[in-house]
Amino acid sequence: MIAHQAATEQMRVVLVGNPNVGKSALFGALTHQRVIVSNYPGTTVEIAQAGFSDSTAAQNGKFRRGAQLDAGLKNAILIDTPGTNSLSAQSDDERVTAEYLHAHHDEISAVVQVADAKNLRRALLLTVQLAQLGLPLVLVLNMMDEAQANGVHIDTARLSEKLGIDVVQTVAVRGEGIDAVLAAIPAACVPHVELAPVPPSQYPPRAQKLKQELNTVDLLLHEIITHSVPEDRRFRRQLGRWMVHPVLGWSFLLIVLWLMFKFVGEFGAGTLVGFLEETVFGEWINPAATRLVDAVLPIPFVHDLLVGDYGIITMALSYGIAIVFPIVTTFFLAFSILEDTGYLPRLAIMFNRVFTLIGLNGKAVLPMVLGLGCDTMATMSTRVLETRKERLLTTLLLALGVPCSAQLGVTLGMLEQVGTAAFFLWGGVVVATMLIVGLLGAKLLPGKRSDFIIELPPLRLPQLGNIALKTLARVEWYLKEVLPLFILGTLILFALDKTGVLTVIERLASPLVVNALGLPAGATGAFLIGFLRRDYGAAGLFAMALAGELNSQQIVVSMIVITLFVPCVANVLMIAKEYGVRVAVSVCLVVFPLAFTVGALVNGLLNMFQVTL
Repeated sequence: MIAHQAATEQMRVVLVGNPNVGKSALFGALTHQRVIVSNYPGTTVEIAQAGFSDSTAAQNGKFRRGAQLDAGLKNAILIDTPGTNSLSAQSDDERVTAEYLHAHHDEISAVVQVADAKNLRRALLLTVQLAQLGLPLVLVLNMMDEAQANGVHIDTARLSEKLGIDVVQTVAVRGEGIDAVLAAIPAACVPHVELAPVPPSQYPPRAQKLKQELNTVDLLLHEIITHSVPEDRRFRRQLGRWMVHPVLGWSFLLIVLWLMFKFVGEFGAGTLVGFLEETVFGEWINPAATRLVDAVLPIPFVHDLLVGDYGIITMALSYGIAIVFPIVTTFFLAFSILEDTGYLPRLAIMFNRVFTLIGLNGKAVLPMVLGLGCDTMATMSTRVLETRKERLLTTLLLALGVPCSAQLGVTLGMLEQVGTAAFFLWGGVVVATMLIVGLLGAKLLPGKRSDFIIELPPLRLPQLGNIALKTLARVEWYLKEVLPLFILGTLILFALDKTGVLTVIERLASPLVVNALGLPAGATGAFLIGFLRRDYGAAGLFAMALAGELNSQQIVVSMIVITLFVPCVANVLMIAKEYGVRVAVSVCLVVFPLAFTVGALVNGLLNMFQVTL
């Protein structure tokens, strides 16, 4: 036990748990200190570590003084490992957790396993496997509020007695039960689990052992869990079944897409952008800034730099705040609602059959849905996929056709001006391109598709506090990470314009942009800056559309091309970090030529058949 070890020795306490069980929330509540994040040797998978804190989290984000820390814990470090469903590692994340526990077995003082209390069968399978390692263990049943709301009642005392370890109930996001976790860690002991006997079978030893472990878990659950499902929960369960129905499920998806189109495309990109772009910046900020600059620094160069055609105020801030900001805010809000309801995992089931055609399974939907928030983070999340083939193919499709929130919002706003037909043409071309590339990738990339196993969380009413926190965190990310890149991009365009290089580029690109894509030469600047961030390029095209410089066909063609761009420089760097420079370069060499080729084909076909949008 930690309390009996030398005070000068640094203790290791390892946090382990299934994905999405609140492990990070518990880690934060136990530490409140600067976290050191590093890659596990030989991988790009990160582990975090920090010391324990005397204070524990309370409701509303405030902190209170907790119980006095055990002497051993004051010198201990807490290591947060990647989420894992099994110690029989399949994905990179699972492999790192399993390897860490084995490699540091003799140095680990205690393992704190975090479990989702409403999905205890999955958690106890991991508990049984941890018990076989012979490590001291504390079992934390997190999300107890959600379990009770779903009619799940757990006899914690009986579970503790059966396992021979401390079992603690928590609601980590509210700081409930954290003191009990701190008190339990020094007394951690090795669990006693006897595997249930199973009859011999023709299955391989690994499958036989898994069946034995599952039987052991089921016997435990029979003794400790009772259920009582309220009437409203029964309705939610039925609603959840309808959402994954082969026919009704697509109806729900179409309703969701329509609502997002109305909220983000019409309200965000229409009403809010119109007010900010035309009134706030057009009538108030830009004229006032121009008068101020001319009065204080009446220098042509300074005028052009700040309030000219490529000015920091009139272009960078106008694009970033007046055009993109209201769109990403409405999208972040809608996306947070979808996350909080538990709808997103159901999308994975709906798309599993489609993804099977391209060598993937439904789990690949989750990184792609995350890509609607940020493709860079979504590329990192492909680690949850089990084979390198699946990770590479998903990364390619993310880079090719999944627009991040800012770009998707701008796209919806532009297409809303043209009509429903334009929206379906854009979506159809992008999806068809991704399917073709996916089919080719499935044939050319070596490897196999893994099995499709996914947890379906219960449907729940979205919590206003959760939605607000998620939305504000993402808005903060946008303001800190994306807006500065808009300013950098504007400075690049300003420099290219002042040196005459932009004119040369427009002339050289004219055969492609003007002749093949049918766009004005001025669109070259938008595509050029799209190499930095394609949502910035989309914002430039949106500004041209608002100014009446693009007709309906040009809007659709330009949106197809900018959607099929590589998302941003950060995404390319993340691909290089995950898979190496060679893969990152290969992705760019595939995506950029393909984007312009598809755009040129669409433009040519629309002209050939004289289609009017």
